[in-house]
Amino acid sequence: MLPLRDDNPSHRTPFVTWGLIGLNVLLFLYELSLGQRLPDFLFQAAFVPARTFDAGGGLQAGSALLSMFLHGGFTHIAGNMLFLWIFGDNVEDRLGHWRFVVFYLGCGFAATYAHALAASHSTVPAVGASGAIAGVLGAYLVLYPRARILTLVILGFYIDWVKVPALVYLPIWFLLQFISGLASLGAETSAQAGGVAWFAHIGGFVAGVALLFLLGGPGVRRRQPPRPRPLTF
Repeated sequence: MLPLRDDNPSHRTPFVTWGLIGLNVLLFLYELSLGQRLPDFLFQAAFVPARTFDAGGGLQAGSALLSMFLHGGFTHIAGNMLFLWIFGDNVEDRLGHWRFVVFYLGCGFAATYAHALAASHSTVPAVGASGAIAGVLGAYLVLYPRARILTLVILGFYIDWVKVPALVYLPIWFLLQFISGLASLGAETSAQAGGVAWFAHIGGFVAGVALLFLLGGPGVRRRQPPRPRPLTF
């Protein structure tokens, strides 16, 4: 189920969402420029759960922040930016620009440390914006449950475009992450877990709902267009 767009127009120009997408793309281009040096760069710069739990290890706040803007390939960044493009503008519209920055980064940190707790011995660098974007999905579900998501559904030879309510699409998405996360608990390597930090998605989604309420909840009012000034004669 691949989302393509929603039917939920925003009333505020999503400068932060555009900026986040641009920053992710720029850093991905930088990754591509590294060539064979990329694996060494990721191991040094990206978030590695085992370092946090080593004796004397810190929170790796800098690595956790940087990791939110790094990606493991074209498919990885394309999928993440598609979700951010579709859902980010509406959450930014409701929260406002600066609160959305706090919200997005808070979800990203929560997702990163949720992954660290679930894979505390992992020495594999964890990268990607999907944890923070999962938080955006959680907030979107609370704010716009009746919005419809135009979705490409592929089931074998059956391909169709379907408009799915957010109240259906997003809980199904979360359930799939949760099931995959439980299945990955017994995996000893990243490859066995499918190469995906499932608990980052789960932690980010839950953090998105929690942070939304901390920042004002569903009652945060969207920006209203200015009223026209009365004409004088």
